[in-house]
Amino acid sequence: MSTDQSTKTRADAEPILSVENLRTAFYTDKEVIRAVDGVSFDIYRGETVGIVGESGSGKSVTARSIMRLIDSPGRIENGRIMFDGEDLIEKSPKQMRSIRGGSIAMVFQDPLTSLNPVYTVGNQIKEALRLHRGLSGSKATQEAIELLEAVGIPDANRRLREYPHQFSGGMRQRAVIAMALACDPELLICDEPTTALDVTIQAQILELLEELQEERDLAIMFITHDMGVIAEIADRVNVMYAGEIIENAPVVELFESPKHPYTQGLLNSIPGQGLGEDDRLSTIEGDVPTPNEDPTYCRFAPRCPKAFDQCDVVHPKPMSVGSDDTEHLAACLLYPEDISTDEAVAIHRDGNTQRGDN
Repeated sequence: MSTDQSTKTRADAEPILSVENLRTAFYTDKEVIRAVDGVSFDIYRGETVGIVGESGSGKSVTARSIMRLIDSPGRIENGRIMFDGEDLIEKSPKQMRSIRGGSIAMVFQDPLTSLNPVYTVGNQIKEALRLHRGLSGSKATQEAIELLEAVGIPDANRRLREYPHQFSGGMRQRAVIAMALACDPELLICDEPTTALDVTIQAQILELLEELQEERDLAIMFITHDMGVIAEIADRVNVMYAGEIIENAPVVELFESPKHPYTQGLLNSIPGQGLGEDDRLSTIEGDVPTPNEDPTYCRFAPRCPKAFDQCDVVHPKPMSVGSDDTEHLAACLLYPEDISTDEAVAIHRDGNTQRGDN
């Protein structure tokens, strides 16, 4: 979808998914890990929202929280996950089983984790059709064939009778997408679905998702650490770091005018971004910290080239950093830019959210 279309979608409708102050923690013998810590974002029909960040940022835990797939020792501690106007956190396990694969479907990074090796691909697609749409026999077979054809698998009638190991990596991922689409979901969550694929197959999968979205008015949440993929597929981007969303913006604006130092570092780390023959690729020194303490400081500060003393004692709040019609937010003590640093720090410290919105 184009940025103009995405803006119109947001202006004219209610979000299909609204995550509000979501907090998911894992309790171990030694510490409490706040894997998702106060995350909020919206997704609208026909829109692709990217979630990007390094490994350990909390991207996949956010997705699993939405699907209510958090197992012990983890648990959702706070927040709301509003889907079609209903809070998924209040749903019973039985109700969630109906929603998963029905209204919301998920595509994982490794398709082999989603496919049973002892059943044919056709049997697995038809099982989803039986459970969620009540189809069986020839009707289920015909629908399964049409689904495989819809995701670009040739000779679908024969492929239904084959096992996952007989499919290539790209074909397996297409089959998993077909399974996800079997119940005609309203929201598709993709957790790094192209990471294990070569560049050519990756491009085909991204193109496939865009085509399916246009045909079905799908809302897509796309998780990746690859900024190039985000540029290709997303309408809006949430940049995650250590369990928090630290920047949120339309994709074009994020790439043209990144505000948070972490986002700037991610974009500068992309090969070919204005590098000369003798230039070294830019990197972000250090690693993503384990978020095991209350956020009373900026978690990116130890790695940030622009950090100053107050970053160690004041937790930044999301602040508006773009024009009013773009909803560009960044959680950094450097903002708002139109006032002194001391005044900006005071706004973050005092919890004044008049200039920011999450």
